[in-house]
Amino acid sequence: MTFANVGTLGAVPGKRDELVAYLTKRSDTLKQIGCLAYEVGISDDDLETVFVIELWESAEAHQSSLALPEVQAAIAAARPLLSGAFGGFHFKVVGSPLRD
Repeated sequence: MTFANVGTLGAVPGKRDELVAYLTKRSDTLKQIGCLAYEVGISDDDLETVFVIELWESAEAHQSSLALPEVQAAIAAARPLLSGAFGGFHFKVVGSPLRD
């Protein structure tokens, strides 16, 4: 069953666009490890928050991705751009009107 992870990442003041650029760098590894979608967004109403929506083949695929050296390196590289304010939720996707 598809797993969705939706979250907000607080950016250090003035670093939101840099964080967005980092998060949207091409990664073929994500697709190979079960990531179906990784969407990054912003809002003009909140200049220090980045929104991320992830869809995964399973919760296990998401969890196991966090142990990969490439993912660990990406998290470490992004850490200086993060303010430490995080939010979000996750859920099991049970259906969609866009597919059978």
